[in-house]
Amino acid sequence: MSTAPASPPVAVVANGWGWRHGSRHAWALRGLDLRIDPGERVLLLGASGSGKSTLAKGLAGVLGGDEGESEGALLLNGAAAANARGRAGLVLQDPDSQVVLARVGDEVAFGCENLGVPREEIWSRVREALHVVGLDVPLAHSTSALSGGQKQRLALAAVVAMRPGLVILDEPTANLDPDGVRQVRDAVTRVLDATGATLVVVEHRVDAWVPLVDRVVVLDQGAVIADGPPETVLRERGADLAAAGVWVPGHRATWPRRATTAPGEVLLSGRGISVERVRGTTVAQVPRVQVRAGAALAITGPNGAGKSTLGLTVAGLIPPGSGVIEASAALAAGQTGVPHTWPSRALLTRLGMVFQDPEHQLLAKTVRAELDVGPRALGLSEGEIQARIDELLHRLRLERLAEANPYTLSGGEKRRLTVAAALATRPRVLVLDEPTFGQDARTWAELVALLARVRDEGSAVVAITHDLDVAEALGAERLVLQKTPREKAS
Repeated sequence: MSTAPASPPVAVVANGWGWRHGSRHAWALRGLDLRIDPGERVLLLGASGSGKSTLAKGLAGVLGGDEGESEGALLLNGAAAANARGRAGLVLQDPDSQVVLARVGDEVAFGCENLGVPREEIWSRVREALHVVGLDVPLAHSTSALSGGQKQRLALAAVVAMRPGLVILDEPTANLDPDGVRQVRDAVTRVLDATGATLVVVEHRVDAWVPLVDRVVVLDQGAVIADGPPETVLRERGADLAAAGVWVPGHRATWPRRATTAPGEVLLSGRGISVERVRGTTVAQVPRVQVRAGAALAITGPNGAGKSTLGLTVAGLIPPGSGVIEASAALAAGQTGVPHTWPSRALLTRLGMVFQDPEHQLLAKTVRAELDVGPRALGLSEGEIQARIDELLHRLRLERLAEANPYTLSGGEKRRLTVAAALATRPRVLVLDEPTFGQDARTWAELVALLARVRDEGSAVVAITHDLDVAEALGAERLVLQKTPREKAS
């Protein structure tokens, strides 16, 4: 960058710091003692629910007010993080959740405007930030036309333009394909080399970030259980950390046993499918798709290839632009053979959908109530409803969170909740968009084992995923989508 950052590299100090969400009895994080020196690059690890994202949000100053209660001190260069406006910039795991404006240039300028940067300086910062993250698109380019990897680099550019002394990344590559992961990691490298900013990155993809960081810190409910150079921590504590659920290179999560029976009847089939989220705009052409009972299908491919839209089409939530998805007579069971014409009640036990963003399908005020919605809509007995809920809470490690507000859960916990909510109605076809994002190694294994059990009980599992281990662990047939020429050009 041609000019120095407005903020010097930030020193982080936590003295007995903790945070409790207003609707929760248990603390998300408590008694944390930690120091990060200016310019250090720290990879923050820990099992799902260990408080990593809470710390990231605390450092960014976005916790406070009536949202909960804090104790101890969390300081940036000696000032309370909640009051250190402009010193820290946060990039979240979901690119769509942080894009506010319609044009790329306006999006990058937005933070600078809020900080009161003089207008004549803003646009030089915007161009500089886009250059350093490697996002070579016009300032007037539509933010909605960007791929997932481009949106993450856009979010990073918006942070860079504000010139913070601390860059915080909360699982920024969770929903990206391998190329998108490299793009974001390389963009972060350029930013740090240009600014000297301090880095805190929360990630489960350890392999991608180890070459960039100089320190690994592992959390467990407020305690730092490992701290040191990456090679030392991962070599000396690797087995213990893996057993606790931390993803450690060379330590593979447990896979379920292979299916022992052949796939059953075709429940859904389609030929010549044109996939459209917006009528008249084709995002993918799918010559053939089949979903079989007792089998898994993995829909893979790069960001922007239309995987999520195909998932919505298969699940009967949107119609195809051309062609037709047909249900077998056994699946239709009194409905037409065209799923997108079915009423919502008919979909409940036939086609279940887990969206990529968990918050898009949260409805209730507690975790238990969330799991109650589908079974109660089916008119099940009280005893059957509670039996299903209790089993899912146990299988997906959500028992201690049964009375918590779903919005206060970590990203990985929200994902497990939405999978459990879909399973509560026991659909014959379960479609999941990125089912394993945000999971530690232990919850990943438990979630995949549960999907394998769904498969073995005769239902169909359709997983839209960049996690190819999921496809292999489930013995899934693969449907690989490619970007259309138009998308490549964008």
